[in-house]
Amino acid sequence: MTHYPEGRDYPAQPLTSRLSPHLHHGEISPRQVWAAAQAHGGDGVGPFLRELGWREFCHHLLYHFPRLPERPLNRKFEAFAWDDNAPHLAAWRRGQTGYPIIDAGMRELWTTGWMHNRVRMVVGSFLVKHLLLPWTAGQAWFWGTLVDADLANNAAGWQWIAGCGADAAPYFRVFNPVLQGEKFDAKGDYVRRWVPELAGLPGSVLHQPWMADAATLRAAGVRLGRDYPRPVVEHKAARQRALDTFAAIKGDND
Repeated sequence: MTHYPEGRDYPAQPLTSRLSPHLHHGEISPRQVWAAAQAHGGDGVGPFLRELGWREFCHHLLYHFPRLPERPLNRKFEAFAWDDNAPHLAAWRRGQTGYPIIDAGMRELWTTGWMHNRVRMVVGSFLVKHLLLPWTAGQAWFWGTLVDADLANNAAGWQWIAGCGADAAPYFRVFNPVLQGEKFDAKGDYVRRWVPELAGLPGSVLHQPWMADAATLRAAGVRLGRDYPRPVVEHKAARQRALDTFAAIKGDND
């Protein structure tokens, strides 16, 4: 619990509770977890309990808004011009976007039925903002692949990522997948585990292999476009497209 507040952001470290499947399937109750965490104490108990509280809040949202998995709480997003690019959706699902931290997360999900919480936010942001694909598409994929798939938490989490839910992250907050990888997987342990074709690359280019020179790629045995894809979108252009699309539905008083 002591290392939870900071450690939970680093996907290569086993510092999250992994209780979500057991909570979802009723093997342990939120009240039991709450009581045990309070009894344990420590500096990390506050952030941990807040996450537990968020989980329960999601269930209240679903109760009061039963169409939460289908409709955005912020009704302005009903007019949002989502894309329907099937190849991009397929690349995201398969972990073949060309962004290593995204691909590592999606492969971890497919292989294990679970994904680290920090990476869930990053891959979700990439889907709805870089690729401009609807949050419901991500919600559906998570529903079919996560062992902790929970109707309330899945719907509320995706709406939070998309900027259309309760107390949501602002839509204009667009995670840079390269910077997220460099910050939270600085040594590259997570990427090297789940994207082994890039394991031989040095850390300086591991999270952006398209920046490696020919000699570095050759030494690592990486042929971009064959062994590992080039990025399906360019970050700066994709970010601007997302902001422009959001501006079209943004009210004057927002």
